[in-house]
Amino acid sequence: MLSHRQEDLLIAIALAEFSYETEDVDPELANYAWQLAADRLVAWDVTPAEAVKALNIGTH
Repeated sequence: MLSHRQEDLLIAIALAEFSYETEDVDPELANYAWQLAADRLVAWDVTPAEAVKALNIGTH
């Protein structure tokens, strides 16, 4: 089971990835997703790279 922090970080990473994947299709939606991701990361005072490392996913 994930902690509240881990859930928020995972959602932030998913939103950032969604933003990246949709920026050519719908820039406005991509920007909104990026803002939501950034808000979650700021709330926990972590960078995207720190979030990935904290969740022990991806390559770091």
